[in-house]
Amino acid sequence: MAGKRHRLAQRRKAIGLSQERLAEKLGVDRSTVVRWERAETDPQPWHRPRLAATLRVSVEELAALLADVGQAPSPPNERLAYVLRHPQRVDLVTVAYLRERIQHLDERYDHTPSTLLLADAGQLHGQMLILREHANSGAVRRELSVAVGESATLMGQLVWDASQRRDHAASEAYFDQAITAARETRDVITEGNALLRQSFLALYGTKQPVTGLALTSRAAQVSRGDSHVITGLAHLHRAEAHAILGQDRACSDALSMAETHLSTADRGDPAGVLFAPSQYARLEGSCWLFLNKPDKAITALQTAQKLSETQRKSTAVILGNLALASILRRDIEAATSYLHEAIDVIESTRAGGGLNLAFTAARQLTPWRAEPAVQDVNDRLLNLMTK
Repeated sequence: MAGKRHRLAQRRKAIGLSQERLAEKLGVDRSTVVRWERAETDPQPWHRPRLAATLRVSVEELAALLADVGQAPSPPNERLAYVLRHPQRVDLVTVAYLRERIQHLDERYDHTPSTLLLADAGQLHGQMLILREHANSGAVRRELSVAVGESATLMGQLVWDASQRRDHAASEAYFDQAITAARETRDVITEGNALLRQSFLALYGTKQPVTGLALTSRAAQVSRGDSHVITGLAHLHRAEAHAILGQDRACSDALSMAETHLSTADRGDPAGVLFAPSQYARLEGSCWLFLNKPDKAITALQTAQKLSETQRKSTAVILGNLALASILRRDIEAATSYLHEAIDVIESTRAGGGLNLAFTAARQLTPWRAEPAVQDVNDRLLNLMTK
């Protein structure tokens, strides 16, 4: 049986490209990429410069990848164990394996309690930092910096959630680390995402909407032209910052810009995995809530609820905001019903943002604390604190 170009495939994976996405970038069929990686055919001369650029290697390095046809390398976990004992031997195959593991944890983020992901993510992040320090190859060091940017962004999110959104300083340090690594490698996608996550600390943690506004504007500027998804999400949260500041017109303008970018994004967007169908309606509803327009907020949030998957951390946020909007309308029956749904999600995901909103809504229900429905909600929230 003929060997395969394992290093070529690993290089593709190391920069986060599927066979389909690489084929799209090169204007060829996926089957062509498959045959290249199986060593059944060679890329035509006119494909090679663009293939090298897409894989972020020189033409000479690409030639070496194409010439390397053989058996599969050692299993990734065994190779990682060896490399950790001999960090100067780190290579692109190991980096690809580490990035895949971080991406897997990131995919679990919205459904899994952050406390259950934190230890694995922290271990991977530490391994990447050690290996980057000892890497001999400039190309490997660069890919490790890309990986560090991704893992630091995830760590910032996990630490903030696990601390019930109280440890702002540690999360800020991780996001700063991600931004520094992204700038070193000119990775505008990771930089834009880290800036966006950092804005959440200002908007929802330290309650500094002016700082949040600056960070969301910077995220939109950095990612403009490279990712409609990150640019659109940045404008969405910029709209929320304007709403917190009571700037109705500026909020509406930012929502319009967000809608334009998000509707333009296609499946080839490098940050496509960050977008969920419910996000626009969820943030729009939050904006109307901050602007004290509960009827418009409920309409948007109910749309978001229909588009959201069950048992997601973001679903708890939607339900918490629906409860707050219902309280503004003095519809206590609806408010307690939404809070019970939110608690159902929080019990399985330990959603930090949803939990904070649920307690905020419970405090606003204080005038009705004697009502049985409100007492039931308070009892469930008290039980959450003891688990």
